[in-house]
Amino acid sequence: MSRIPVYFMPGLAASSSIFERIDLSSDLFEVHLLDWILPKTKESLVDYAKRMAEKVADKEAVLIGVSFGGVLVQEMKQFLNPKKVIIVSSVRSNTQLPRRMKIAKTTKAYKLIPTGLMQDVEVLTKYAFGDVLKKKLKLYEKYLHMRNKEYLDWAIEQMICWERVKIDAAIIHIHGDADEVFPAKNIKDFINIKGGTHMMILNRFRWFNSNLPKIILEQEL
Repeated sequence: MSRIPVYFMPGLAASSSIFERIDLSSDLFEVHLLDWILPKTKESLVDYAKRMAEKVADKEAVLIGVSFGGVLVQEMKQFLNPKKVIIVSSVRSNTQLPRRMKIAKTTKAYKLIPTGLMQDVEVLTKYAFGDVLKKKLKLYEKYLHMRNKEYLDWAIEQMICWERVKIDAAIIHIHGDADEVFPAKNIKDFINIKGGTHMMILNRFRWFNSNLPKIILEQEL
């Protein structure tokens, strides 16, 4: 039996190291980790997705994307013939975006986000107040590798201004009911991870290690 190629795409600005705890059997699966590349000037999300799709050697692979990476793999689908597309902590259309993002799109408030600060996350960590904030910044320091301001400005705009309205029923959606970025109340028809937050790919990895193989192989959970 040939192994199933599985391509993982991390969330906005994150590196593929967020998947370091995901362990799929090497007897059944051939795991590939994708990372963000710099967008071209004024590049559309669709054109960017086409370039990323070129990095997928097997057009019938399984695509798994987290957060904005989930948005990207949905756009990559049109350039491939994937066996499955699975999104985690993400949305399947712009109708599922939270109200604050919809307002940000209308007012263009997202253009005011000081993305340049992300380049100095180590400095921010030193001046953070409170253990919780320091812990979060340490996570950012470890997992957020794409801190280029041009990329961040582009990615935030593409996420907030995503044009997809119609939901692709074939997309498999795994979501936590405690997701603070994309609240579950705005989303329907998903595999619910009770208590799962937006970071659950990191802290609920045991669930993924147990259930992803079943989802990919279409077995009962």
